[in-house]
Amino acid sequence: MLDAVYVNPLTDFGFALVFAQDKNKDLLIHFLNAILGEEEQIMDIEYLPINQFGYVEKDRKTVFDIFCKNEKGERFIVEMQRAEQRYFRDRSLFYSVFPILKQAPKGEWDFNLKAVYTIAILDFVLFDEEKDDREYYLEQVYLTRHRTKTRFTDKLKLIFVELPKFRKEEKDLETNTDRWLYSLKHAKDLASQPAEIQGEIFNKLFETLEINQLTEEEMETYNKSILKYRDVRSAVELAEERYYEKGIEKGIEKGIEKGIEMTAIKLLQEGMPFDLVSKVTGLTPEQLIDLT
Repeated sequence: MLDAVYVNPLTDFGFALVFAQDKNKDLLIHFLNAILGEEEQIMDIEYLPINQFGYVEKDRKTVFDIFCKNEKGERFIVEMQRAEQRYFRDRSLFYSVFPILKQAPKGEWDFNLKAVYTIAILDFVLFDEEKDDREYYLEQVYLTRHRTKTRFTDKLKLIFVELPKFRKEEKDLETNTDRWLYSLKHAKDLASQPAEIQGEIFNKLFETLEINQLTEEEMETYNKSILKYRDVRSAVELAEERYYEKGIEKGIEKGIEKGIEMTAIKLLQEGMPFDLVSKVTGLTPEQLIDLT
C-alpha cells in the first residue's frame, strides 16, 4: 500500500473518485463512449440520484453506483461488481427496471420510452459457458426475437465487462476501450502512466488516481475501501481454491471408479464368476450386470 502510486479504481472509493464526481463527468462520458462504440455516442450527461425507490414507501430501495442520463434523456446505470452473486443476472435485470418504470408520468401516456443502458464492470467471470471464448470480455445483451434473431427493441441494453478475461498487455492496446480496461484493471500496480495510454482524458484519469494528491480524510476512506476490497478478493480466491480442490478430488474419485470398472470387465471376460468378481472389486452384482 505504501509503495502504490495510483488509487485502485476497482475499490468503492476509487470507482467513485473517477466516475461519480461532476468535475470528472468527461471521464465517464469518454468511458461510456468507449464501451458503447460507434452505435451510440454521448455528448453530455447529468447525474441523477443513486437512490431509487418503488412507488410506495414499503417498496424495495435500490442504490446504483452511478446513475445518469444523456442529452437525449436516455438513462445509464454503471455498476462495479467485485464478486459473483448467485442471482447476479436477475439483479442486473431488476436494476434495469427502475429507470423504465420511473419514466411513466401521471395521467395519460403513450408509453414512448427512453433507452436504458446497464453497464456492469465485473471483477469476475460471469459468462463461462465456452472455455475457448475467454477473449470475449465485453458481452452485450439485448431483447431479441427468437425466430428472426433480430432485436425486439433498442430500449433496453445490458453490457457486461468481464475484466478477468481482458488479458491484453500494454503493447497490444489499440482502442480507447482497451486503454480504459487496462487502466481499470492494472492502475493499482503501475509505477507511472503507460506510454501507450496517453491523451487529455487519460492524463486526467491518472492525475485523478494519484495517491499523493488525496487529502488525509480521503486517504482514510481509501484505506477502508482497500480493506473491504481485499476481504472480497480473499473470499473469492478461497472459494475458487476450494472449488478447484474439490474438482481434483472428484477427478481422482472418478478415475478410481473407472479403474475398478475396467478391472471388473477384464475379470469377467477372463471367465471369473460374478460372485468372485464382486468380492474382489467391491461392485454389486447389479453393477456388474450393467457393465456387461
